[in-house]
Amino acid sequence: MTRKSLFSAAAFAVGMMVATVCARSATVQAQAPALGTVQLTIGVMADGKALPAGSYSLRVSSDTVAPVTGQGPDRATWVEFVQDGQVKGRELASVVPAGDVRAVMADTPPAADAPKAERLKGGEYLRVWANHGGSHYLVHLVVAR
Repeated sequence: MTRKSLFSAAAFAVGMMVATVCARSATVQAQAPALGTVQLTIGVMADGKALPAGSYSLRVSSDTVAPVTGQGPDRATWVEFVQDGQVKGRELASVVPAGDVRAVMADTPPAADAPKAERLKGGEYLRVWANHGGSHYLVHLVVAR
């Protein structure tokens, strides 16, 4: 095999690996469930960082969460707050199956894929509640001071 054909074969192999990695990355992004869009009327703290008021698309992150003792691994997940295609913040969400939500929450659940944000009693926290695919995602954010 000549040096030129060896170089061409190597370039082809590298190109195929890059294409495979890019395709896998796109698949991971495509698999992240979109939970809908929410309007935050006040600034909050998400994962210890400021998240200004605004409109955000919510999606489940592919990052893993260590399960809480006594709970299954599917009862908590990171939810990302996305604006203009960029993750602006993320926070842990409790995941409650639809059949259990009445035992946990007294309020009326939001419509599917139409999250709602509401300030909780005392005004120190904002709860974002999303209903998607048979699960409810509850995110509690500290109101920024």
